[in-house]
Amino acid sequence: MSSAPNNPCQPQPIAVAAPRSRRTLTGTVRWGSHAVTVGGDAPVRVQSMTNTDTADAIGTAIQVKELAQAGSELVRITVNTPEAAKEVPYIREQLDRMGIQVPLIGDFHYNGHKLLTDYPACAEALSKYRINPGNVGKGDKHDKQFGQMVDAALRWQKPVRIGVNWGSLDQELLASLMDDNAQRAQPFSAKEVMYEALITSALQSAQAAQALGMQPQDIVLSCKVSGVQDLISVYRELAARCNYPLHLGLTEAGMGTKGTVASAVAMGILLQEGIGDTIRVSLTPQPGESRTQEVVIASEILQSLGLRAFVPSVTACPGCGRTTSTTFQELAKQIDDFLRAQMPVWRKQYPGVETMKVAVMGCIVNGPGESKHADIGISLPGTGEAPAAPVYIDGEKAVTLRGERIAQEFHALVEQYIERRFGANAPAVVDAAAH
Repeated sequence: MSSAPNNPCQPQPIAVAAPRSRRTLTGTVRWGSHAVTVGGDAPVRVQSMTNTDTADAIGTAIQVKELAQAGSELVRITVNTPEAAKEVPYIREQLDRMGIQVPLIGDFHYNGHKLLTDYPACAEALSKYRINPGNVGKGDKHDKQFGQMVDAALRWQKPVRIGVNWGSLDQELLASLMDDNAQRAQPFSAKEVMYEALITSALQSAQAAQALGMQPQDIVLSCKVSGVQDLISVYRELAARCNYPLHLGLTEAGMGTKGTVASAVAMGILLQEGIGDTIRVSLTPQPGESRTQEVVIASEILQSLGLRAFVPSVTACPGCGRTTSTTFQELAKQIDDFLRAQMPVWRKQYPGVETMKVAVMGCIVNGPGESKHADIGISLPGTGEAPAAPVYIDGEKAVTLRGERIAQEFHALVEQYIERRFGANAPAVVDAAAH
């Protein structure tokens, strides 16, 4: 029986938490002069997917632009009909005219082999193909049609994502594994067999693609499920068995809070363990909600873990009985909305601004301390406190704001700080998002 230390208050070294590193192969997804590296030492990439009818070239191009400007580094579009395939080159053309060089991934099911063969302009315009091994044909057709898609990728020099989904799993493979399991002296559970079927489908398909001539660095794998614990179990095992770059995401994560929390928990755990090279948050949009919300959440997951920096972070207190005024809530939202809205321009104009930290606090308890920890912060007066709001810049008290225009004056100070620190004449700033 272990004994407690004589002095539990004696300072002990505490390890600093950080995501573990897992070295994978490095591949490149390219469109024109714009290349996105995936895997290896590259940052974990954010992906998203349109929900427009791809046959509507203008509507799809507009949504791709919105997703890219929100921070999506790869955008997937459905290519399911000849009409959709015909429009892909025009979608690419519209994006290029708008200066949006985000790579497009073609999402193929059932007839992908035919569309890639019959519409070479579509095959060329896409930067990457998603192949679902469970939906490329059954029986003798499976290998032939899978091979046709790989041949297209080789012909046009495109990488592929072999994306297995437990909602469309190869039933012949699953039946074979279940038969084998039944012969075991101690059979695995049905769920364990399902896990094995997902992983086997992905790995066997990757090996088949390599046998046809694909390089391993041009292959990304995914095994998507809709349960948090299932995703963690499958990806831990998949990561242990291969070094292909892995795409993470809960399939059909759900709507609103449920989908957000489930995605954040599952991917947060795996990313902390060093598993995952690209991610997508597959949210069901709320009625009227922008598709870009899934990009915002994916970016926040990576930024919260300290893996990437996409937008300046805004720290704000939750409020309590000391903060009956809603001023700090309103100001925090104004600042956060403003910073996000400006990022498409600021990424180029103010390199490094995404690493900035802003604090908007509601009372004197934690306000000054949090503000000092931020690059620029304000401590607003709580209930019964003097009507003064000290502003801290780079850890030092810079000014105290008073009166009816505290919000507007702080907003101006934030803009001035950004210009001074990250503007053209500012000292060089390391871009954390590139590492």
